Amino acid sequence: MNTLHLSHRSVAVIGAGRSGRAAVRLLQELGANVRLLEKKPEQMPVEFSAWLSEHRVPVFGGEHLPEYFEGVELVIPSPAAAKALIEPMLPVQENGRKAEIMAETELAWRLLENEPVIGITGTSGKTTTTSLTAAMLQAHGLRVFTGGNIGVPLSEYVLARRHGEARADVIVLELSSFQLQTCSTLHPRVGILLNISENHLDFHKDMKEYTDAKMRIFARQTERDVAILAPSLARLPEEYGMKARVEFLTEGARPFPDTRLIGAHNQSNAEAAFMAASLFDVTREEAARAMREFAPIAHRLEHIADMDGVQYVNDSKCTTIEALKVALAAFDRPVILLAGGKFKGGDVEGVRDLLKAHVRAVALYGASREHFEPAWKDTVPVTWDATMDEALARARALAKPGDAVLLAPATSSYDQFKNYIERGNHFRALVTTMRNA
Repeated sequence: MNTLHLSHRSVAVIGAGRSGRAAVRLLQELGANVRLLEKKPEQMPVEFSAWLSEHRVPVFGGEHLPEYFEGVELVIPSPAAAKALIEPMLPVQENGRKAEIMAETELAWRLLENEPVIGITGTSGKTTTTSLTAAMLQAHGLRVFTGGNIGVPLSEYVLARRHGEARADVIVLELSSFQLQTCSTLHPRVGILLNISENHLDFHKDMKEYTDAKMRIFARQTERDVAILAPSLARLPEEYGMKARVEFLTEGARPFPDTRLIGAHNQSNAEAAFMAASLFDVTREEAARAMREFAPIAHRLEHIADMDGVQYVNDSKCTTIEALKVALAAFDRPVILLAGGKFKGGDVEGVRDLLKAHVRAVALYGASREHFEPAWKDTVPVTWDATMDEALARARALAKPGDAVLLAPATSSYDQFKNYIERGNHFRALVTTMRNA
């Protein structure tokens, strides 16, 4: 139900990514006086630029400046625009307050029509768990909207509903800490927190702020709702005064072994998905069928090829040290590890036991050599090359039949690639070229 009164209100949207574009269109349709702040407007899609001109939406290019926010009552930031950087630029209004900073997800949430929401967050595993949950619900015959951080903004669903699209039986949202930090009324019927480990400390000032953001998924839940958490997070319900009925995942569970997904962590993801889906009457048989038919998601322990008895696996979405631990633990064969990129923090030395158990050699590339090589070189042979191309060629030469060559960078991609998708696609293309040579 619409609890926002946006007609003639001044709203600034930061960023012309997919969520920003959806927010601008939705706000304009709701009668808001919307403006767009986009650092590189020349890179916007041509059709969107034309739409902005047609609807006379002003665009402020270049670095964001305080004057761009003059008279603004509401700010919708892109997921990558940190609240801490935006807030100081906002002028104090006549009522003595600053404009509210609201996630695009929160904006759209306030415009729903009481559709039940399953919200899923965690440092790793969010996308797979979100996709599995949706697949299990669909196996039961339910109409599902899947979106949020997974790629489709919730605002697109709201727009589609306004234009006659059928109502979803269940909405399944992947939620990042960026989104949750500026959500104030979001109220999922089922909230899932898969794990928390060091991540995005270039965005959040410390682990407490990061954890606080994640825990906002449960903040508006009541006794009628369900919260699903990893057993390692058992302290959090009391610490944060959670009101929902709390259920914990089972350590070491293998509820759906018939699957193409690699690794024990995906069994945990599947358990979380089924615990949520079963609340909507999904049977174990339906969930098992969905799990059997589920294709691995690109860039998440994605099997690319087998060459000369060696398996090549793309885990470009592995952007943290904790994600690297999960990736390595997924293999029961020796690994030649490709790692490197822009370091995001984490306990590099804490990986040594897993390296000793699973890795024959590490082929570093690009940035962060200074973090990995000193910490690992006494545990496993470590080499370094400037590019992924060179490192993969080296890894191929090192690999023996029965090994796996694993791209699990444990970093962000921003030294050489614009995102983890481009990085993973480059790895896939290199492997395909090698196979076809």
